[in-house]
Amino acid sequence: MQKVKIMKNTPLTPTFDDIKKAHALIKKYANRTPVFTSRSVDERAGGKIFFKCENFQRVGAFKFRGACNAVFSLSDEEAQKGVATHSSGNHAQAVALAAKMRGIPAFVVMPENAPKIKVKAVKGYGAKITFCESTQQARESTLEEVVSQTGATFIHPYDDTRVIAGQGTAAIELLEDHPDLDMILTPVGGGGLLSGSSISAKAIKPDLSVIGTEPEMADDAFRSYKSGKRIPVQNPDTIADGLRTSLGELPFSIITQNVDDIVTVSEESIKESMRFIWERMNMIIEASCAVPVSAVFDEKVDIKGKKVGIIITGGNVDLDNLPW
Repeated sequence: MQKVKIMKNTPLTPTFDDIKKAHALIKKYANRTPVFTSRSVDERAGGKIFFKCENFQRVGAFKFRGACNAVFSLSDEEAQKGVATHSSGNHAQAVALAAKMRGIPAFVVMPENAPKIKVKAVKGYGAKITFCESTQQARESTLEEVVSQTGATFIHPYDDTRVIAGQGTAAIELLEDHPDLDMILTPVGGGGLLSGSSISAKAIKPDLSVIGTEPEMADDAFRSYKSGKRIPVQNPDTIADGLRTSLGELPFSIITQNVDDIVTVSEESIKESMRFIWERMNMIIEASCAVPVSAVFDEKVDIKGKKVGIIITGGNVDLDNLPW
């Protein structure tokens, strides 16, 4: 069969209206996740922290919001042959579940080093997995073959208006519950969550600060933001597996307009912060969402006396391969 070239979905920038429409669409499918606080965290951080707990979202991660909006936004004709994507885990699970809920096939390309717990979940939701080498090039070329064979619609993990709009719904809920926040922090990998959150935050409360946080060992978003040009990640070696991907084109264009800063944290700090939340809050979080916690603990962001929202992005951890 002839190889089909996957065209990147680089549509117009999503608006706050797009995010509100996404919120209305996914309400009957996605969980409205709780917001937790901790005196121990506040004492250490020096400010009041409000955790938007997307680890209690469907599939255990915020990614369900964007995937759900994308899958259920497709026309019946578009959805007929199913959906396809590439992902190391949480987006894969999200697309697989959303497709299952809509009753259409899902085809997922996963790197061979993807966490076992995430592979198991994707299979459990009924998706067909194709494994590839753990490089961006391998992901994309393998996906081209899958789409060529199936005719499925590609849902990009972050360079997609519908995905970004879905991710931005978490910030709407956080600010509905706590409208007096001074700042919102999120991790940044491909940039869908940070860009979507920034659109919502600036529309609802223009003077609210939005900060991206990233591992030092996968700091392409930091370098891109500081230089003003997108710099792809090179050999990311971080425990935060959800943040190993390069910042997307569309998210980068949004982030440069809306985000107030991006900061980086060390691997040791990520591990220590992750364990601190597990022990003090009795809550399982992934390494990726320990990154913004590290940023406040390490005083990479000044939060003294402020009210800060942190989006806890997921809780899908391989318990057989813990970092401590």
